[in-house]
Amino acid sequence: MAKFIVQFCFAVLILFFGVLLGMQQANEGMQKMRGYEDTSLPSVLHLSKNQSGEIEASVFGKKVEVDDLQEKKEEIEKIKAFNLFSELGKQFANAIETLMEQLLSFFTKLFGK
Repeated sequence: MAKFIVQFCFAVLILFFGVLLGMQQANEGMQKMRGYEDTSLPSVLHLSKNQSGEIEASVFGKKVEVDDLQEKKEEIEKIKAFNLFSELGKQFANAIETLMEQLLSFFTKLFGK
């Protein structure tokens, strides 16, 4: 089972990078077809080194920084968003579980005698 999970995750990772590569190739093809650089079509993935030697990454023209990711993670943890459908599902599952327990106890008492 663990081998399957590792293979599955590896396949998903390869397919994800394949999609990004395909989007990048499509972007370059659009630019070649137009014959000029269009700033409204940003590069899908761009890696570059800044003056201090650190690597900067941008996805769809927006810079990605580790600090941004940490801040977003903290925001998500603070929000603790309320999902109505999730709560309704939990309540429905609890009601069904209670109903089934009562039905089973009733039938065991009825047929147990």
